[in-house]
Amino acid sequence: MGLMASAIAIVEDEPDIVELVSLHLRKSGFLVDEFTNGKDFLDSLNNRVPALLILDLMLPDMDGFEVCRRLKLKDIFSSIPIIMLTARIEEADRILGLELGADDYVTKPFSPRELVARVRAVLRRQGPVAGEKIIFLGEGLRINLAEHEVTVGGKSIILTPTEFRILQQLASKPGWVFTRDQILDNLWGHEKIVVDRTVDVHIRNLRVKLGAAARIIKNVRGLGYKLEK
Repeated sequence: MGLMASAIAIVEDEPDIVELVSLHLRKSGFLVDEFTNGKDFLDSLNNRVPALLILDLMLPDMDGFEVCRRLKLKDIFSSIPIIMLTARIEEADRILGLELGADDYVTKPFSPRELVARVRAVLRRQGPVAGEKIIFLGEGLRINLAEHEVTVGGKSIILTPTEFRILQQLASKPGWVFTRDQILDNLWGHEKIVVDRTVDVHIRNLRVKLGAAARIIKNVRGLGYKLEK
């Protein structure tokens, strides 16, 4: 499904915000599904899986963290990109969201145009890579760039688009140290409005999913990260 045909799910209980976000997304060519609570959204997954989820943290029936947790428990839904939308500004909330697998975090009040730009940026990270290139690394780690697939010892590993993009970048130059700023630039470019610690959170999540193969990702103190074969 191409970018302009992607359906975006909005889970937000404030009608004015839903209307504002939906309007800008539709103007940008996206299809939009609107939900005012977590249960209705989760129930809808039986019929339609969104290309991306914009998720409010303060919902009437369950908080956004719980919605995120439930998505990540099922392989079929765990790779849905998530942009968390909230009035909470505490760093602990941002870090928790990232640890649960969210790809981005936008605080209210926000610019609708910026939110649309972030949606585009996250979806671009999901796009297929031309060719059939497969990268084989140590500890049985295999990256299929064309199919956006990662396996360890033959077992499929479900990564978020952000985690896959970071692993792909590190694997592009084994032994090369990428700074946190270089990783952020690769992920966001000029749309980058995040903190360095974001990289550390995604790397930590990536290591957990890779299991024994995580040892090939090395932290170079004071510099950044590298991948060793």
